[in-house]
Amino acid sequence: MTDGAVARGSRLFARYAHAPNELGYCGPASAAALEHAACGGGDPAVVAAAARQFTGAWPYQQLIAAQCGIVDPLDERVVRAYWTRNLLTDRIDVHRFGSELLTGFGDRAGHYWSHLTADLLPEVTATHAFHVFGVYPWSRLLETGMPQPLHVLDSCRIGWGKVLEVSDDDAAVRVRRLEYDGTRLALGAEAVRRVGRRTASGVFVPGLRVGEQVALHWDFVCDRLTEEEAGRLESWTVRQLGHTNRRLGSR
Repeated sequence: MTDGAVARGSRLFARYAHAPNELGYCGPASAAALEHAACGGGDPAVVAAAARQFTGAWPYQQLIAAQCGIVDPLDERVVRAYWTRNLLTDRIDVHRFGSELLTGFGDRAGHYWSHLTADLLPEVTATHAFHVFGVYPWSRLLETGMPQPLHVLDSCRIGWGKVLEVSDDDAAVRVRRLEYDGTRLALGAEAVRRVGRRTASGVFVPGLRVGEQVALHWDFVCDRLTEEEAGRLESWTVRQLGHTNRRLGSR
C-alpha cells in the first residue's frame, strides 16, 4: 500500500459517492469535499472523513481490505473492488464476508439495514450491487407496481455504457436499462441515454472521447472504464440479478 494508491482511491471513491450524496441519499449532510476531490483536488484525509459516514459503502470496503490484507479501505484496489469489481472481488470468501457483514452490521438500526438477515446470506457478494439489490428495500417494493423502486434500483446500481457524443455538460451514452416484467429483473435492450458529466467544480472524467466506456451513477458519468472493467461490471451485475431473482421468485 502506498500513499499514491490511497490518494487515487480517495479520488475514485469521491467520483462514485458524489452523485447520491449530492441528492441527499447517503453520506454526510454536506460533502463538498467529494466534488472537489473527484475533480482532482482536495485532501485525501478530508475525503476519508466523509467516506466513513457512508454507512453503506464504508463497511464493505473495510471488510474487503481486511480479507485481502490491505491496510487502508481507501486503497484504490479496494475502492474499485466494491464499486465496479476487480481481481480482489474474485478473492473474497463470500461466506465469510456475509457472516462478518451480518455479525457487524445485521443489527444496525435504520431502515436501510433492516433486511440484512441470515435469509439474505445466499445473495451476498462484496459489491455495491449486493447492497443495492439485497440490503436496500427497493427490490421488495417492485410488486407494488409503482415506478419509483425500479427507477431507484436502476439509478443506484453502477451502470456502464459506450460514449456516442460528448458536450461540455453532458454525454450521450449507449446503455442497457434495468427492466422488471412483474417477476424478474433483467438488463434491457441497448438504448441511448443523455447523462450529466459536469459539476460546479469541473468534470470527473476529463478528456472524454467518443467510443470510450464509462461508469454511471445516478445519471452521472463518474469514471472511465476499460473494456475489461466494463465486462467485469456487467458480469457481476448479471450474477447479482440472478441472486435477487431467485429471492423474488420464492416469495
